[in-house]
Amino acid sequence: MEYFPAPLERLVEQFARLPGIGGKSAQRLAFYVLGLTDQEAQEFADAIVEAKRTVTRCPVCQNLTGGGPCSICASPRRDPAVICVVADPRDVAAMERAREYTGLYHVLHGVISPMNHIGPDDLEIKSLVDRVAQGEVQEVIMATNPDTEGEATAMYLARLLKPFSVRVTRLAYGIPVGGHLEFADDATLMRALEGRREL
Repeated sequence: MEYFPAPLERLVEQFARLPGIGGKSAQRLAFYVLGLTDQEAQEFADAIVEAKRTVTRCPVCQNLTGGGPCSICASPRRDPAVICVVADPRDVAAMERAREYTGLYHVLHGVISPMNHIGPDDLEIKSLVDRVAQGEVQEVIMATNPDTEGEATAMYLARLLKPFSVRVTRLAYGIPVGGHLEFADDATLMRALEGRREL
């Protein structure tokens, strides 16, 4: 038995397809959209259609852009000798929030994950190798997540880039700021010790 009209049911189903949105959240979002004025609803719909139509990948770093090279690749203030490799465009935003990194990026759009049938050919690896092969890059920073897939991807890329004589580094990780040693697991403590530096 349907509780809602068919168009509302379809709207709930579409919201439920979004990651992290369950049935109740999908209903709340659908009812929120129904409460919008016609103009607000049209602006919401137009924003989705326009983003889908105009947002593309940067031809240099594969990050998302509105067309042509992204603002980071186009900036003369960025250091082209350093490339930070990330799995996802959201990781670029996270790195930029720190306001410390001044090099360029390369977005893989995923990580190697045999369980999910994602291999090296499914990622933006060839374009990274092509960038490094041009000779201007001196360091490649692996900033994939410190999980099994992220580690495997970083190790694979490090081996792939070895013939180019570039310095391949990994982000240090360990105890978070504000964290307590007593709550850290063994692997985190080990990584924190390995990544220690002078004060």
